[in-house]
Amino acid sequence: MPTAPWLEDLAQDFADSAFDPRLIAATALKLHSTRKDLPEGAGGAEQKQQLQSDARKLIHSEPKSARKHIANMVAQVKAGKRPLKALLDEVGLFRRGTRRGLIEYILRVLPSQAAAIEAHFASTGNPATQAGDRQGLQEAEAEFTGDPGEGWDDEATKPDWAREDGTDPPGPGAEPDTEANADADAEPDTEADAAGTAAEPAPAWEDLKPERRRLIGLMALLLKDHRAHNGADSNRAGLATAQVSIILDYEKMLSGAPRYAASSSGLGFSPGELRAAMCNAGIYPVILNGRSLPLDLGRTQRLFTKAQGRAIRAAYRGCAYPGCAMPVERCELDHLDAWEKGGCTDIHSASLCCPVHHVERHCGLFHAVKIPGCRPMVLLPPDLDPEQQLRINTYFMTPEEALAAEDLAQRMTAQWRAGWLDVEIVEP
Repeated sequence: MPTAPWLEDLAQDFADSAFDPRLIAATALKLHSTRKDLPEGAGGAEQKQQLQSDARKLIHSEPKSARKHIANMVAQVKAGKRPLKALLDEVGLFRRGTRRGLIEYILRVLPSQAAAIEAHFASTGNPATQAGDRQGLQEAEAEFTGDPGEGWDDEATKPDWAREDGTDPPGPGAEPDTEANADADAEPDTEADAAGTAAEPAPAWEDLKPERRRLIGLMALLLKDHRAHNGADSNRAGLATAQVSIILDYEKMLSGAPRYAASSSGLGFSPGELRAAMCNAGIYPVILNGRSLPLDLGRTQRLFTKAQGRAIRAAYRGCAYPGCAMPVERCELDHLDAWEKGGCTDIHSASLCCPVHHVERHCGLFHAVKIPGCRPMVLLPPDLDPEQQLRINTYFMTPEEALAAEDLAQRMTAQWRAGWLDVEIVEP
């Protein structure tokens, strides 16, 4: 005899062809895993319904970010209100053993420690930095693996295709070969040229998977003192300096909320972790939702300053395009008021876009939307969003922040359609 579903609303969504059944099924499995962690009675039923409601809201508004937020919500339920001592008893780096010729480790850290790791990942993932240089990372990996990679020690060890004259290096004391030098000026042999081209290594751009880049960066940090002792340059690929940005909600802090701070990568901090981080950090006060007058430059400067960039990145966390996972370190500051048309270099007229979506916005593939007294939002084309909702990228937010941002976007959309809100759809 069939039984009623535990998550009735998700069961209805699963039968609805408008939604991806794989995402609905994965969400249901995640929520089912919390059954033993929910309290008994009416309190547990209410918490279950709230979880289901929040999960559906995330799925309906932004499916690309929903998996991440739902996983975080489930993790919070399972963690409960565990004291810091209980968490510290379980953190550590554990050796799991050998599997298929590789040594496996398990790393368990606090959110504040994870924020430093995520910041390091972002540095090694950025090809524009020394730490993330792809060619340098491949060469650094060769130090750990013994693979010579693409480097060579001197002229004598260069392969034929890399030698300027295309000839073999002369042996010690050998006389120059006149015939060989004459042949060097002749037309290249087709087969030899093809072989040389085939032997040339592929460009290093994104050859390394993110997981390998992160490992190389970790190994560079572990061997940093050893390299310094041997006189090696510490400014090299993989050797990143982690910079963690922490956003504190002052009003939540005053109200005694259990969590009122998060990293720019969306990791929530406990009050104790926040106090410890502030003791060891360089503090840059960034006031959000204010009038931002000290950071507005008007027409006095064409490019955004470092102070403005820090404020914008702290506010928006990442690329403006909904669902984009490009971290803030690799995003570009975007003038929503074109400078060449008299626009100003001000906080309220700035946005963040990854290099791809920056170009797409200027090509008119989607539009930024300016709203008085509110952060910029995005309007997708009708073929991608028939409902034409104003949208915010919540990928780098905590689940609570993501739900609040979705509510804000829905309110702004409703006011805009009712004619109560004077929005500006930015031209490409």
